[in-house]
Amino acid sequence: MALRRISLRDFVIVQEMELELHTGFTALTGETGAGKSILVDALQLALGARADAGLVREGASRADVCAEFDCPPHARAWLEEAGFDADDQLLLRRAVDLQGKSRAWINGISATATQLRALGDMLLDIHGQHAWQSLARAESVRSLLDAFAGTSASETSACWAQWRSAQRDLQQALQAQATQQQERERLQWQIAEVDKLGPAEGEWAELETQHKRLSHAQALLDAAGAALHALDGDESGVLSGLTHAHGRLQGEEHIEPDFAPLTDILSSCLAQAGDVVHSLQSYLRHADVDPGRLGELDARLALWMSLARRYKRSPEDLPQALQGWKTELRQLDESADLHALRAAEATASTAFHAAARALSTARASAAPRLSSAITQAMQGLGMEGGRFEVSVQKAAEPGPGGMDDVAFLVAGHPGMTPKPVAKVASGGELSRISLAISVTTSKLGLAPTLVFDEVDSGVGGAVAETVGRLMQQLGIDRQVLAVTHLPQVAACADHHLKVAKNKSERGTTSAVSPVIGEDRVAEVARMLGGERSTETTRAHAREMLGVVGPALEKQN
Repeated sequence: MALRRISLRDFVIVQEMELELHTGFTALTGETGAGKSILVDALQLALGARADAGLVREGASRADVCAEFDCPPHARAWLEEAGFDADDQLLLRRAVDLQGKSRAWINGISATATQLRALGDMLLDIHGQHAWQSLARAESVRSLLDAFAGTSASETSACWAQWRSAQRDLQQALQAQATQQQERERLQWQIAEVDKLGPAEGEWAELETQHKRLSHAQALLDAAGAALHALDGDESGVLSGLTHAHGRLQGEEHIEPDFAPLTDILSSCLAQAGDVVHSLQSYLRHADVDPGRLGELDARLALWMSLARRYKRSPEDLPQALQGWKTELRQLDESADLHALRAAEATASTAFHAAARALSTARASAAPRLSSAITQAMQGLGMEGGRFEVSVQKAAEPGPGGMDDVAFLVAGHPGMTPKPVAKVASGGELSRISLAISVTTSKLGLAPTLVFDEVDSGVGGAVAETVGRLMQQLGIDRQVLAVTHLPQVAACADHHLKVAKNKSERGTTSAVSPVIGEDRVAEVARMLGGERSTETTRAHAREMLGVVGPALEKQN
């Protein structure tokens, strides 16, 4: 058992529906336009398909779909690794609002649509009615053969990407050699020119300070001399006055205690003034106009400003610019290591070709087996004597999928040379070939539930009965759900669901319900004879259900 239950609320034209599903082969039928594929669309949404506002039933605020599965063993590890509960039952839910925004849950825990798709691949395999269109797409054909072979092109694709990247790096390095040489010469010239200056970080500010001091040296000496004279020049100097005031107050402290704090203040002033005098004397002893040093500073500042203007930088940024040029030159030297780039390209090429050869070997081994299996399936689908061939040829150019051109060829009649499917097969034959491929490859997957959405389009008669038997046979080991318009297929089903459209003043709605006994006879008769059921068609329906399907009294 796999898919146990699906419930829909306000989905397209379904107001509310809850449907239980069973093991074996279940047929889903209904009149044209009743919405037989709505159930398939709902399953696809629950398994991560693209959501849009058109899925919300008119008049509702959002659509809600829940699908309950038995959790297969191979899905448990994925659930645990992704942080979801791994119980025996697996509940997937998806809601879509009127803005087309969706939310998803796995076992009640918020999930992404990508996670739903990854999990859906382990649970359910859907074969659509237009599957034949992919037979003309090289990538689809190649992927189908890889799946049959039990291999994958993912490693080859990754190696291809690495090889192409290495090729681009090498090619760009080769093409850029001339440009890089010019750039290298430019950087070398700039570095050599600025290196002569040797600018240090923070040096510009220090040079400006020194230059200002030397250019105003005489004024500074005059100011220092005048200040020293004012402090300690003669008896009228500040120090002399402070000393006299300090002595007079200190001499009267024993009479007036309030003089004591004033004396302390004057003592501090004397000490500080003395320090100033000492510093000024030292400055005057060592200070010098030094016109030679001023000339040196003028020259260095002029060169600094000239280089800054030439390279359109502020003087403060020149040391940083020099380091940046040196870094660029070093990177150019490293990128021009053609030997390393050629070695990397060769290593990537070797890895790709090794992976591609292994993939080609697996494909060559699987192609005859897949050809035989599909050819055998075709014999029972009205293409007796037809032959299917999986062609694996060396491609003109390698690519992400390896070094092979894979094509599906078919010969519809004995003695004919197989040719590309899309060029020689009619619409009906394409549908039958697609069905043969679907049935053959569906036996290989791990998904416990198979859904066939009108893949029997374009077939009828004895072929339709064969299709029904094939699906009935698949239903022995897998759960099979088929949307069909063929009574022969429906009659082979273990279970039968009917889709009906109901019209009312509130609008049109669709509902799905199981049919058994005479109700099933009536539905098969409708499929046989159209809208008007006759006793003849009902008798035919009873015969089909009695011969092909289980006896009516034992159904369900």
